[in-house]
Amino acid sequence: MKTICESRRLGSPGLRRAAVAWLGALACAAGLRAQVPPAPAAREQAASDPVVLARLWDREHVDLPVGPLVTHREVEARLRAVQAATPDLFSLEEIGRSVEGRAIYHLAFGHGPFTVLLWSQMHGDEPSATSALFDLFEYVRRHRADPTVAGMLAALTIHVVPMLNPDGAERFQRRNAQGIDINRDALLLQAPEGRALKALRDRLRADVGFNLHNQSWRTSVGSPPRPASISLLSVAYDSARTENDGRRLTKRLCAVIRDALEPLAPGQVGRYDDEFEVRAFGDNVTRWGTPVVLIETGPWTLADPDRPPVRLNFVALVTALDALATGRVHSADPARYASLPVNEARLFAIRIVGARIVAGTGVPPFTGDVGVGVTRAVRTVQGRRAIETSGRIEDLGDLRGSAGLEELDAAGRTLAPDFAPAAQVGDTVTLPDWSATPARATIAVGQPAHFLLLRLAVSPGRFVVERVIGVGPRATAP
Repeated sequence: MKTICESRRLGSPGLRRAAVAWLGALACAAGLRAQVPPAPAAREQAASDPVVLARLWDREHVDLPVGPLVTHREVEARLRAVQAATPDLFSLEEIGRSVEGRAIYHLAFGHGPFTVLLWSQMHGDEPSATSALFDLFEYVRRHRADPTVAGMLAALTIHVVPMLNPDGAERFQRRNAQGIDINRDALLLQAPEGRALKALRDRLRADVGFNLHNQSWRTSVGSPPRPASISLLSVAYDSARTENDGRRLTKRLCAVIRDALEPLAPGQVGRYDDEFEVRAFGDNVTRWGTPVVLIETGPWTLADPDRPPVRLNFVALVTALDALATGRVHSADPARYASLPVNEARLFAIRIVGARIVAGTGVPPFTGDVGVGVTRAVRTVQGRRAIETSGRIEDLGDLRGSAGLEELDAAGRTLAPDFAPAAQVGDTVTLPDWSATPARATIAVGQPAHFLLLRLAVSPGRFVVERVIGVGPRATAP
């Protein structure tokens, strides 16, 4: 990996600071104490205070549609506008075409000797970081004269591919138009999108990379489980998980990001499994000489699932880039990364706890919990893209080791299938006899997530609808 000193003469104060910090890190590796120069007070506050960055995002973030609705056409137009508005700051090039002929773009800014490569939306249905990258561009444009950003531009050259899989993004699906998972095509390189990324990496020989993804809403962290809103990984490049200078750098970057995000998402930052995947891009980019940090964006809340994770990504990226530019990364404690709890899959979108379950199958009622998962798709309705949400029962029984983005205590109440689609809260209903003919939709794994939560009425055999629970539109009456 190139050092800052090898790449360019140190003609500016920003470069001198970066070089001193880098040499300090080398001294630290040799057993000496690193001497990292202190940053000016104003710069340090803006760069290292996540609350300050989060408030700045609240004021200045780009007004894009929510992630799933951002199209390639929008990305293309916004990139051209970014470059046209500040051509002395941003450069833009097309680095390839998707299977269906959509342009894949590379935006670059900064003039420093240390090169950073970021790529997002390798999976078309993983859009959070794409929006955050536009917020990063806006931050750099607005604040280029501030010491923080000026120092970043002097020390780093930053290369960004905001949407690698535009065909998948158009369909809001993981794979490209060939049906290939680009992130499992690093060796065969059958996808043109993957070939474009590989060629860019080989041309730049970037010093560090950021691979930006979304992870399942089932992903949890800690005990009791909480949403894994961000998970971090210092990517391995062999099965032995060998540690070299590059991996030590990415572990420190992960530690920097953890410390920045925990005040904004306490208990919701995890560590992604570091098992080496021989086919994966991040693993191979690391093996080819560009050590990679993986950032996986996960669940937040059902009520507001999209914008807060973009905010977290923005804070993570600005903090990491500043830590690289100032050399602050070299004083980070890699144990802060190693001590992150590892991702698990113990989270449901909704967990209904302790209900008396009438399954609608004719079996006797039983007490248990119900875990509901959510799926989102993008549909075009009257020429406009819209998010369509649906839910399915993923588990039932004793789910006390799990949690939900939304938790419902149903102790003392009856949970039944939504057998009366016209019923509203406060209505009185009678449960059908399902012993001979099961309900059209039952409470069973794989069934749609639509229920009535009932409490006993005064009249025997009658129940009052306390809550209608469902994900997606209710069924219509037969």
